[in-house]
Amino acid sequence: MAAFIFRRLLLAIPTLFGVLVVAFLLLYVAPGDPVMSMVGERADEETIARLRKELRLDDPLHVRFGHYVGNVVTGDFGESYITRRPIIQDIKERFPKTLQLAGAAMLLAATLGVSLGILSAQRPGGIVDRFGLGLAYLGISFPVYWVGLLLILLFAVTLHWLPPSGSGGLRYLILPAIALGMRSIAFLARMTRSAMLDALGSDFVRTARAKGLPERQVVVRHALRNAAIPIITVLGLDFGAYLTGSILTETIFSWPGIGRYVVNAISRRDLPAIQGAVLFLSTVFVLVNLLTDLAYAKADPRVSYK
Repeated sequence: MAAFIFRRLLLAIPTLFGVLVVAFLLLYVAPGDPVMSMVGERADEETIARLRKELRLDDPLHVRFGHYVGNVVTGDFGESYITRRPIIQDIKERFPKTLQLAGAAMLLAATLGVSLGILSAQRPGGIVDRFGLGLAYLGISFPVYWVGLLLILLFAVTLHWLPPSGSGGLRYLILPAIALGMRSIAFLARMTRSAMLDALGSDFVRTARAKGLPERQVVVRHALRNAAIPIITVLGLDFGAYLTGSILTETIFSWPGIGRYVVNAISRRDLPAIQGAVLFLSTVFVLVNLLTDLAYAKADPRVSYK
């Protein structure tokens, strides 16, 4: 297992280095002068020259890249052009909110999606199976922003049951978690159903039933465990996407997470904030993939030998 983890970490290094290069070049590929975005068009030449020197924009490209890599390695993502605050401090304040939203959406999706998939596989063609199929079609077809607006219109504007936006207690988390997790519920339901049908038709399941084991034990301990690999795949990929790409959901519900932070940075041309957020989120995605690989190895020990 240790060798398996080491191999996965080695594979992550080129990916993170590529992201580091892209994030660095983002500042120089984007149109416009970052200094002019900070000071405006009426600033004098002396102020502009001083800021360019402070930001090391006059240094050669390779020198700037070396300085940037050195800062990132020590955990320094620079300062925001707009707020003049350390970007890592902004990320520390915002990311827990994104993690809270992603965790709630993933918990909802895993509970409902896997349960619905198992029930559908136990009785193919039944009422639950047809309901799950219809839910899957709806969840995949509707975009997240449309689902979010529909939830706000129904539960906040019409019924007044839940707040339409903002953050606070559990009531503020329900609508964005449902909107974000809807597609995963649909994918997990269909993926679980397909994997469970294959597992329930296997010889080891028939053998377990022939031994007189309770049906619940056959389904959970034998069939579900052998069907876990594709389910883990969906869970890992979706959770990584939630942590790094819930921009639409956070914007619709005014959720103060890192996705909304990136949107605000883009609208204000705060390029260092965009750089830091992109690099941080890419690192998070790589770590989530590593945890998914470890879950593979736990579910099927043969994976660690590949």
